[in-house]
Amino acid sequence: MPQPATKNDIVSSESEELILVDSQDRQIGTLAKSACHDGAGVLHRAFSLFVFNPAGQLLIQQRAADKRLWPSFWANSCCSHPRAGEDMNQAIARRLNQELGMRAALEYRYKFEYQADYESFGAEHELCWVFSGKSTDEPLVNTTEIQAWKWIDPDDLTEQIESAPERFTPWLKLEWQTLNARHSME
Repeated sequence: MPQPATKNDIVSSESEELILVDSQDRQIGTLAKSACHDGAGVLHRAFSLFVFNPAGQLLIQQRAADKRLWPSFWANSCCSHPRAGEDMNQAIARRLNQELGMRAALEYRYKFEYQADYESFGAEHELCWVFSGKSTDEPLVNTTEIQAWKWIDPDDLTEQIESAPERFTPWLKLEWQTLNARHSME
């Protein structure tokens, strides 16, 4: 599959201030991204986006090889953190454009808390808002964030996660399981 041109803007840093929250998602302060990911992690607000094309395929990305946590693992379309003073809709539109050069009509699905350790390099401890939606845009990937991407049929993604779970981020596996369960009940 030919991939469109790429960009290489730096869109986040370890010193970026993340929003600390309690388990009810109430803001309780801010802390540098690096400190949020040290040890077992500090609970902070995040989001995950699942972008589908008109054919019903999901865009997934392989994280850049120099990421501190889960480098070169496959993840959902886009995931990141809102910035202090930024509402969630602004945050998801900003990051989708920064990482993938895309726009999408996204709907809030649910939020959940999880904690996952990555070897001795740190952890994620997030209260994550999950959104899904559609876009007709083709990705213009940011190579500082993404090393590869592809459109995948939902059934193929489920099969790949089941056959090789070690290739996927923990949040993708958790979120995909919930999104699939909710979809089957609709």
